[in-house]
Amino acid sequence: MPQMGDFLKFAALYNSGSAAASAAFAVDCTTTPRCIMTEKKEKDFNKSLLRIFLSYFGAHKKLFLLDMSCAFMVALIDISFPLVSRFAMYDLLPGKMYKVFFTVMIIMTAAFGLRAVFNYIITYLGHTFGIRVEADIREDLYKHFQELDFDFFDRNRTGKLMNRLTGDLFEITELAHHGPEDLLISVATIIGALIVMFAVEWRLALIVLVMIPLFLAVVILCRKSMVSSSGKVKQRMADINADIESTISGMKTSKAFDNTDVDYERFERSNETYKNSKTDYYKAMGRFNASLEFCICMLQVAVIAFGGWLIMEGRLNYIDLITFTLYITTFITPVRKLATLAEIFTNGIAGLKRFAEIMRINPSIKETEDAEELKDVKGHIELKHVAFGYTGDKDILKDVSLDIKAGEKIAIVGHSGGGKTTLCQLIPRFYDVESGSISIDGKDIRDVSKSSLRNNIGIVQQDVFLFADTVFENIRYGRPEATFEEVAEAARRAEIYDDIMNMDKGFDTYVGERGTLLSGGQKQRISIARIFLKNPPILILDEATSALDSITEQQIQRAFGELSEGRTALIIAHRLATIKDADRIVLIEDGEIKEVGSHDQLIAKDGLYSRLYAAQSLQD
Repeated sequence: MPQMGDFLKFAALYNSGSAAASAAFAVDCTTTPRCIMTEKKEKDFNKSLLRIFLSYFGAHKKLFLLDMSCAFMVALIDISFPLVSRFAMYDLLPGKMYKVFFTVMIIMTAAFGLRAVFNYIITYLGHTFGIRVEADIREDLYKHFQELDFDFFDRNRTGKLMNRLTGDLFEITELAHHGPEDLLISVATIIGALIVMFAVEWRLALIVLVMIPLFLAVVILCRKSMVSSSGKVKQRMADINADIESTISGMKTSKAFDNTDVDYERFERSNETYKNSKTDYYKAMGRFNASLEFCICMLQVAVIAFGGWLIMEGRLNYIDLITFTLYITTFITPVRKLATLAEIFTNGIAGLKRFAEIMRINPSIKETEDAEELKDVKGHIELKHVAFGYTGDKDILKDVSLDIKAGEKIAIVGHSGGGKTTLCQLIPRFYDVESGSISIDGKDIRDVSKSSLRNNIGIVQQDVFLFADTVFENIRYGRPEATFEEVAEAARRAEIYDDIMNMDKGFDTYVGERGTLLSGGQKQRISIARIFLKNPPILILDEATSALDSITEQQIQRAFGELSEGRTALIIAHRLATIKDADRIVLIEDGEIKEVGSHDQLIAKDGLYSRLYAAQSLQD
């Protein structure tokens, strides 16, 4: 089961909202044992919310049944006390059976002692049961996040996703814990009390029975507005969490631009909207509680008034009226509990509805049922007439065809926005082509499992992402089962080993949030060390040396040369001087391949590449 640290890493990774950071996770996660999906019984999230909710009870049914048994015993004890009191007042005290009376009182004291034990078990095991249900739901939600594709994360902010993993699920926990047991205690107590009340005085019991539909009408009428208001509160809470996450993440930028007032105003707007939505919810809850309390008070007045009239008529004695009022108290307690349960139910259903909304979203990139495992990869990549656009109305890539031989070193160059990174994101299938095909070693990537595909591809991005962890753990993320010696060797090959050993705690040095305690070059080289450790047959280097100084860049280029030996490598480069030794250079402009050839061939052609190279040479 994923741990909370994994959830925080998940949230942190998408914190920047960048495709590059997303790519790092998508690639690394598929090779990481702690991220591999565990086998579980598939649930149908197209069912009703209640059936989805109850489907999580089965794994903890022993705990649930013990909790419900204790709740039922509490209800029995509550029902028995007024009946015992009536017996004492009718028979024991008038008959001067004092010894029996005190024996009965001792038994009732012991029963209430047991009731306290049962309540302890209900509180402890009930919350334990709720937490386990929440953990199972969160596990399924987290796994589902892992199954969803880049387009989902492009559309959703980190703060909102974190709210789904935490705030919404807390409400479901409360429902899982309090819902069944409070409902059982309340219903059992109400039914038991009504049975005894009809046995004592059916006419008074009839008054109570007539009032029950009034209680139900109040619950039904008020619950609808509470559900609507609760849903709005959760939506506003997700919005404010997203805004807070964004402003905290960008705090350094805010200070650099001296725009703290602007960010504060944005926060104030979100906070004000949240307060207003909360006000509407409290109004709905206030109407519900006020109406219910009025009904309860009128029930007591009706019983006393009608009971008093029966006493005046000689049809009822004081003992039965006292017994009846005790049962009214027993009756009212579960009614109040049901009122509280209505609030818990409202919030829990709102959270469950938002959970189901996410779980009903299908991954946009689907594997075939008979998807193969991509094994023994040589690295032959072929793109045939590939077209792709993020929004569907504008193609970023247009009829791109390219045959990359196994072990070939291909450099992809061109102006920003031309489609270089997009092309490389299609190869690990972060997005699906709109038309055309991409194959590796003759196998269409749509016919192989995404996990095995990405397991054979290593990516280093320009936008480096490091976890808030140690240097050692950040490097080992490339292959979590690696030994210290293997991690250290990867660091040496990435030219970061000496820097690490000069740090205060060496490999145990904490790198800070997103690696803020390291220099840009150090962060880049740690991310490169991950790929050395992963050692994949296909490499994609997206401006991988952009944050390095010229001396370090030369060292890394030598390391990349060693790593690329015998492997297929795609290098997205801005500095054209660094890719002169590539086997072929592919120039992409406006989503189309304009030129292909070696550095010398393209210079001799005196086309777009030649002009770009000349312009950079003048700048240097």
